Amino acid sequence: MSTTTRTPLVARMRGFGTTIFSEMTALAQAHGAVNLGQGFPDEDPPAAMVDAAAQAMRDGHNQYAPGPGVPPLRQAIARHQRRFHDLAYDPDDEISVTFGATEALAATLLAVCDRDDEVLVLEPTYDAYTAVLALVGAVEVRVPLRAPAFALDLDAFDAAITPRTRAVILNTPHNPTGTVLGPDELDRIAALCVEHDLVAITDEVYEHLVFDGVHVPLASRPGMRERTVTISSAGKTFSCTGWKVGWACAPPALTSALRTTKQFLSFSGGTPLQHAVAVGLDAGDDVYDAVRALHRSRRDRLVDGLVAGGCQVARPAGGYFVTMDVRDLGHDDGEAFCRWAPEALGVAAVPVSAFVHDADATVRPLIRLAFCKPESRIDEGVERLLRARSHTSAGGRP
Repeated sequence: MSTTTRTPLVARMRGFGTTIFSEMTALAQAHGAVNLGQGFPDEDPPAAMVDAAAQAMRDGHNQYAPGPGVPPLRQAIARHQRRFHDLAYDPDDEISVTFGATEALAATLLAVCDRDDEVLVLEPTYDAYTAVLALVGAVEVRVPLRAPAFALDLDAFDAAITPRTRAVILNTPHNPTGTVLGPDELDRIAALCVEHDLVAITDEVYEHLVFDGVHVPLASRPGMRERTVTISSAGKTFSCTGWKVGWACAPPALTSALRTTKQFLSFSGGTPLQHAVAVGLDAGDDVYDAVRALHRSRRDRLVDGLVAGGCQVARPAGGYFVTMDVRDLGHDDGEAFCRWAPEALGVAAVPVSAFVHDADATVRPLIRLAFCKPESRIDEGVERLLRARSHTSAGGRP
């Protein structure tokens, strides 16, 4: 009788362990480090949303929500899409509420992709895309954003499309680079999607955190509304990442498809939080403007602090993150630096190499820093990062 123990994890998921974000946060906690690694804010949601959540509980909204989401939230999402993007969606047949943006992505890919279908993603690539595609059994095809400017190579995008390509995942504003795709780039992508009959899945969770330029949804481009699943969430805009309230806007056929798979992932939940997010989405322009201004100020504080310390840092157009080159700090490997810095410097970051398959010389030294933190934490993080030079000169580099 064989004594060999079969590993319980299926082969397609064996390359996925604890996420790099969890690893760096654990190191930050273990060493009392300033955590500029994981992208979550340190402040609470607007008081009106917290009050609305509590009131919804008191009003008895504590059981399963309808599978597509509570009607007040779906209606608020429809108003939001028309108000900010001039896109009209029927809240009953074209809007679905999910447990965060990641579930919306998973439900969509499970619905539209068969095994071995190809899906284009931008690289650097948020790790959840890779994991969900592995679960689906689809083939991930990466299209590069070229460092150091992280501009999209549209010719490479075109060349990556084959007869097996089923869908495109587009993340703008982009995590981790902060790249914001403009109308001309989106129009080229739209033309390719129409030409090749591709489904577009857009991750727009940073839509209200664009500091240079404007956010343009792919669904607004010619021929795209009928083939695009637009995904967003409340977490980044309203500083409530733990609430996990996301949504997907799509034409009826795509909505029906993703609802079919979503019902077997989580069915529904977060009912009082859904009511609270509806209140947030209907907030005045001053609330959205204040969120954008706050994070623009934090971005500039982090970038300016690093530049003043002698680092060459690109100012991202949107999102939560700044990328920097640790060679400016006397180091040459971003991942080694990130594993060393929480204990040695008291600061945590995430290596950009975690977002690429094969980190070349332009990516290997890069780290990602989150600026969705209070000014005092940003200042302390910058000060601790700049200490790396003194550790290097003393022979204390990783």
